[in-house]
Amino acid sequence: MRHFLFIVLSMFLAGCWNVDRFMELRGKVLDEKTNEPVPNRKILVHELMNDNDNSNPTYIDEFTTDSLGLFTYMLKESKVTYFYNFEVIGDSTYGISNNKLGMTELNRYGKFLSFYLRRLTNLSIKIERKSRTTFQDTLFVSWRTNEVDGELLYPYKITNYGLGCTLPLRWIGGDIKSVVTTKVFADKKTIIHWKLFRLGRAKEFTDTIFCKRDEANTISFKY
Repeated sequence: MRHFLFIVLSMFLAGCWNVDRFMELRGKVLDEKTNEPVPNRKILVHELMNDNDNSNPTYIDEFTTDSLGLFTYMLKESKVTYFYNFEVIGDSTYGISNNKLGMTELNRYGKFLSFYLRRLTNLSIKIERKSRTTFQDTLFVSWRTNEVDGELLYPYKITNYGLGCTLPLRWIGGDIKSVVTTKVFADKKTIIHWKLFRLGRAKEFTDTIFCKRDEANTISFKY
């Protein structure tokens, strides 16, 4: 009889151990500067191997904020990790926001979460070659905004008014008059890096700017 009860108890405990556990999370998504709510924003949930994992997050679920920027979500607790990333999806108005949290933080603050989004703004990079020499100089341009590679943050578009360029962000000799349009983080430091090869020598220049939100920000480079 005791042996039978031991088996039944063991099976019951094993079943309890395998039951999925859920944690209720509540919170809001806000504009980083104004603290205004951001409605209807999709949030992807990823498992992380540790709190420094940036390489191979595992997608497990997603949810969306309501019309007031609020959310309530039942998180299925992982059996393999204690760390999660809540990725708030960006668009032409806001950049992506990654929010890494461990179970300790979720247990303590899980019903009072705030995820912040950084606003994007327009930037036009105007390029014009003034030199009339026949040699083939080459100009490269790149930019970082709030320490993020600008090419990865938001797609850019090149409009050519002269001979233009056939290679991405590279202009070689000729009648160059182009405009690169993109978006960068508003009110954050953006660094434009120029690299010019001319007469066998390389010269590098940088411009540091702060682009204002809701404005047509412009920077020019003539060479």
